Amino acid sequence: MLALTADQYAAIASRYPQAVRPRFWTVWRVPALAAATVIYLVFCWWVFGIGQVLANTNWQIAGSYLVQWVTYEYRPTISIDRDGAMAVTFPRFDPIGPNPKPDWMTVDRTMMERRIAAPKPAGATTGGFMAGGSFMAPGTAPATPTTEPTNRIEEVVKRAEIHFSANARLVVTPNHIVVERNGETLVVPLGTGDAVRATGPLPAWAEQKRAGDRIIVAFGLSGWAQIDSGSVVVHRRFPGWVNFIFDTNSAFFGKSAGEVMHLITAGQRLDPTRSNLALAVNDFLYNPSWQHLDVWTKLLETVVMAFIGTLFAAIVAFPLSFVAARNITPNWLANQTAKRFFDFQRSVDMLIWALFFTRAFGPGPISGMAAIFFTDTGSLGKLFSEALENIDGKPRDGLTSVGAPPIAVQRFGVLPQVLPVFVSQTLYFWESNTRSATIIGAMGAGGIGLKLWESMRTHTNWPNIFYMVILIIGTVFIFDTISNALRSRLTGRVQP
Repeated sequence: MLALTADQYAAIASRYPQAVRPRFWTVWRVPALAAATVIYLVFCWWVFGIGQVLANTNWQIAGSYLVQWVTYEYRPTISIDRDGAMAVTFPRFDPIGPNPKPDWMTVDRTMMERRIAAPKPAGATTGGFMAGGSFMAPGTAPATPTTEPTNRIEEVVKRAEIHFSANARLVVTPNHIVVERNGETLVVPLGTGDAVRATGPLPAWAEQKRAGDRIIVAFGLSGWAQIDSGSVVVHRRFPGWVNFIFDTNSAFFGKSAGEVMHLITAGQRLDPTRSNLALAVNDFLYNPSWQHLDVWTKLLETVVMAFIGTLFAAIVAFPLSFVAARNITPNWLANQTAKRFFDFQRSVDMLIWALFFTRAFGPGPISGMAAIFFTDTGSLGKLFSEALENIDGKPRDGLTSVGAPPIAVQRFGVLPQVLPVFVSQTLYFWESNTRSATIIGAMGAGGIGLKLWESMRTHTNWPNIFYMVILIIGTVFIFDTISNALRSRLTGRVQP
């Protein structure tokens, strides 16, 4: 290696300055690429309005949805009448069961004399086209039965206390509502009209949009409550998935795992027409809250949709790729026709094809299979033809030189080289289509994607949505593992 001194380098630079002067692109390429990247990012920020989107994003709602994925909620309503009578009711489809007595709620009851308006007798009318008299005798007022209120002794709730955590609770009485959290107390008097006003400034965990409007009190992950002038709606939240195995309508609801096993193995028949095991399996599969059988059926439908679409695409792409390969079919017109056909099929995204076929065939897995078949025929055809054009031609030449027929040349000179590649690429597309089938299913092609989309539109059943997402992730993981193992055996390489 020749080493130059500083004087020698200066002498060469003075005689040949263009040889030692760095080129413009060598000096400025890194700053130019950095500047282009910054300009592109600024352009994207401006075009897509990312700043405005981030400013308007409600991260609280997004976080609330994520929390709902892994929690469940009870929603009792405490109503307060003007005479001071209180009642606690749960929604019809609340997951707490037919006799709700949760340990986080304490309810004190008492007997109270109430003045109840008598129900209107049948046939009583107050308006309509008969109001003011009969059309047969105008001016004659109809006889209106009297509905005098009556006094009645009823059992009512006089105090309800809801515990959200060790240091957070909500107490409801006919006169006021007291909310305590972390040593702070919020008191809301009742019976002062329809407006809701607290006796003091609101703590940070309470919110009221306008004076006199309802007050929202938050308890973190434990839930929240909405305070109105005549009711308190409680949202008590717990981690986990409620009633995942048995619904409230099942005979096994509320029983421990040991009790269920005892009933299945040695208990008296709960249903005379079938065994307890058959009843338990039926109650699990047809659980109305989670719909296990329906979800699994839709997932299987998605897998079959991806498999059939990919299989038919590979079958059609296989012979066409031989036509598109220039070294196999030395005909320019045939090559270009086959390649442009592949371009036509794969240039339109699978999602667009799914919308097209949904209009043609109607919603269902046929539309999804057709979309996968159409798109993958183009993609697989292009990959297969490129693999054929890169084969070693010596085996073909050897077979041709000994007089082998063309079919035998392709069978023994070409297929052994490309068949593992073809199968490997087809397996990869099958694995990828298992994910894509979920998306096109949401566009009306059926399967788990459509069921997932229908659940997301209601914005209520987020645990069920997360359940389906986990099943999809598990399915993709299984098929990815199987596909990797098969590809490894075909190509003779060990996959990491």
